[in-house]
Amino acid sequence: MHTIESGYRALGLLIDINWERLLFPVAIIGGLSLGSYIGTVILNGGLY
Repeated sequence: MHTIESGYRALGLLIDINWERLLFPVAIIGGLSLGSYIGTVILNGGLY
C-alpha cells in the first residue's frame, strides 16, 4: 500500500511540474485538427 501511495504522489508531482509540456502538444494538435476541419467544411461548401 505504501508503494502505491508513494507512486501516486510521485506521479502527481510529475504532472504538477510538467503540465505545460503536456498542454502545449495537445493545444497544437487540437488547433491543427480544428483548422483542418474548418478548411474541409469551407472547401465542401458548408455544413449542409
